[in-house]
Amino acid sequence: VSTITRVPIATLDLCSPASAGEDYRGIELAGPTRYAPAMSDKSPYRWIYHLSRRDDWDLAKIAGSYRGSREDTADGFLHFSTAEQVVGSAAKHRSGESGLVLLEVDSVALGEALRWEPARGGELFPHLYGPLPTSAVAAECDLPLDKDGLHIFPAMKAE
Repeated sequence: VSTITRVPIATLDLCSPASAGEDYRGIELAGPTRYAPAMSDKSPYRWIYHLSRRDDWDLAKIAGSYRGSREDTADGFLHFSTAEQVVGSAAKHRSGESGLVLLEVDSVALGEALRWEPARGGELFPHLYGPLPTSAVAAECDLPLDKDGLHIFPAMKAE
């Protein structure tokens, strides 16, 4: 029987050496799981996260903007998550996929194109209707897989 340990999400810098290689299996991130929709000039969370394939992100850095994955293109918007949501999103949509990079994005820089909409179980997720300017990305971190094929996440900002 596995136990779940509730821990607060750290506010360390993404890819912090203090969190590198830590095993996040069996950890439930403490904090709220439902969010209020963004007001016209303010997002409920400053920092949001996107899972990108490394090749796609490298091309976006050259172009100056990221248009999303093939899944984003099919849905008509870029999928984002909060720090509390991104581990579950990776498990559901990118399970066992190597070559991913976690993008830490300043939601303030996205303006009106960012909307908070119900998704998984009615929970609100940030969706970007338009390209992501690379200037809005504060940090990027490769997401290695552990021996069980689970992504290893760094500490993230839950603000």
